[in-house]
Formats: sequence, C-alpha cells, structure tokens
Amino acid sequence: MKWIFFDLGATLVDESDVYKSRCEYAIKQLNMDPEEFMNKIREEARISPTPIRTAAKAYGVVLPEWDNSLEKLYEAAHRVVLSLYGKYKLGIIANQSLGTQERIDNWGIGKYFDVVMASAEAGCYKPDPKIFTMALEKAQCEAKDAYMIGDRLDNDIIPAKKLGMKTVWVRQGYAIYQSIDDESMRPDHIVDSIEELPALFE
Repeated sequence: MKWIFFDLGATLVDESDVYKSRCEYAIKQLNMDPEEFMNKIREEARISPTPIRTAAKAYGVVLPEWDNSLEKLYEAAHRVVLSLYGKYKLGIIANQSLGTQERIDNWGIGKYFDVVMASAEAGCYKPDPKIFTMALEKAQCEAKDAYMIGDRLDNDIIPAKKLGMKTVWVRQGYAIYQSIDDESMRPDHIVDSIEELPALFE
C-alpha cells in the first residue's frame, strides 16, 4: 500500500456536539419525547449518511446549517495520523463544506495530508465514485495501492471497494447502526475506534 485516505466526519473528526445541537433543535421544534426522536435517528442511520437531517425531515423540520465550530478532532486522531505519516502518503476524501483545508490546518493535522479532496471544492459527493477517482488521480495512485478509511458503509466502504481500493470500516458515530448486507462488499478490516488503526498498518 502506498496511500491511505481518510474520511473526516465521525472518522477523524468528532461531530457529537454538532449532533447534540441539531437533535436539541429538532426536539424543541417538535415538542417531542427525546427518546422517540433518537429512535427515529437510529432507524435512519441504517440507510442514511445524514440520519439527523433525514429524521427531522420526516417530521417536517428543516434543520439550521451545519455548525463546523462545534466539531473537534477525536482525542486519538493526531496520534493516529502521526503514526502513519512517513510510512504512507495520506489523503482525505470527505463530504465537507467549503474550507476543509483551513479546518484541518487549525486542528494541526493539515500538514500531514498531501491530497485533500472535499466535496464542496470537488463539486461531487460520496458515494459518487468520481470524488474517489479525482483523489486517486491527484495522488497519481492506482486504486489497488490505496486504503480508504471511513465510518459509513454506504458512503466510504462500498464505493471504494467497487473501485478496487482496500477498506477499513471504523464503527464510530451513527455507523454502529449500519449492517453488512452484501458480503461481497465486506470491508477488509473492521475496527471500533481509530485507536486501533496504527496496529493494522504496522
């Protein structure tokens, strides 16, 4: 393997505070029992990469814009990235709003990534294979020589595998509610935390 590509949200980036804010907004608008709304989110998380928005929409609530200021790196993220840097070329393939490079620079990890392919700048979104091929072309890397690490089977693992990339499914965030329905699309590795990644790539 020559390259390792990461997703950001719920992979390297902890979005739990954003989730909390958006859930509280929807529940307040609906005057709903919080557990009822959370059950709807868990149901949607099996099939939707944006389960809070999808759940809110099902009840007629339009959520405010995503608040990037509430995001933070997972505690282990910097350590994990640093452990792989130098052994492999690192990249990002992520559905993100404008300013991804600036955000990862502010978190202190931007300098470790040679390719940052974010949807807002790329003009296409995962699971569209185009965003993966754009990243691979920019990296001058063949799919067979790259890993994709992400939290969503639908957005990260399946499209990457179809292109011939190796994959690691990180079961963080709402990914824990997804299940593998097609054995041909089973990830090459499954971990429950990014803290397990360095051992996979020793």
